[in-house]
Amino acid sequence: MNFSELIQTARSNAEAIVIPASWGQGRAVFGGLVAALAYEAMAARVEPGRPVRSLAITFVGPLEPEVPASFEAERLREGKAVSQMACRVVQKGQVVAILQGSFGSGRASAIQVDAEPAPDFKPVEDCVELPFVPGVMPEFTRHLAMRWAVGGLPYSNSRERELGGWVRFRGDSEREPLSEAHLLALVDAWPPATVPHLASPAPGSTLTWTIEFVQPVPRLDSLDWCRYRARIEHARDGYGHAAAALWTPDGALVAISRQTVVVFG
Repeated sequence: MNFSELIQTARSNAEAIVIPASWGQGRAVFGGLVAALAYEAMAARVEPGRPVRSLAITFVGPLEPEVPASFEAERLREGKAVSQMACRVVQKGQVVAILQGSFGSGRASAIQVDAEPAPDFKPVEDCVELPFVPGVMPEFTRHLAMRWAVGGLPYSNSRERELGGWVRFRGDSEREPLSEAHLLALVDAWPPATVPHLASPAPGSTLTWTIEFVQPVPRLDSLDWCRYRARIEHARDGYGHAAAALWTPDGALVAISRQTVVVFG
């Protein structure tokens, strides 16, 4: 199943979703897809006109591909402008992920602060694309294309703090309007910014992830290249802390992200 088909399943039958192995990441399903499906399950229960403003995600354990999972959305509170939602992802009777989402309509405000400028990358055609190599690259990267512009490649023993470049869905994916679900996949497609610091492959995973969305989502489609940059703020004792952001091709801020990652190496 492609991304669009899986998202539609989350909207119509979130109680029994089977994710194919082509969306795998090691022994687990790609975290960006898990978050996207949980978001869709929550969004389906939110009052229209309240776009998602932020998500807080904890990956409790690996979600196995090819095994049914339930995305159980719950409304925690319905305020005048904000809906607080939660979603438990359950597989084999065990919770494998927990999400909390804040959905809110716009309101009049005297405060307006423009985002800081986007990073100035080389043109996308001048950047090296990370190829999908079966058995070497995570399976989910067959669906997403990344072109390096900043930082070292994975396992290059780099000591740079920053990592990033251009990202989009691959050309064999269905072209469709960019949504928050797509943004979750694009932001999480990149390896943790700590991975280039390793000299050889080692297991790793995301422990917690928070992401905030700048609304409204710009009018782009899933095959447009977006800019992504992550920066390590601290790493020690097998845990890394990084802040990241995603911008449109023209440099408009779209999403702000923060992750705590575990690296066994």
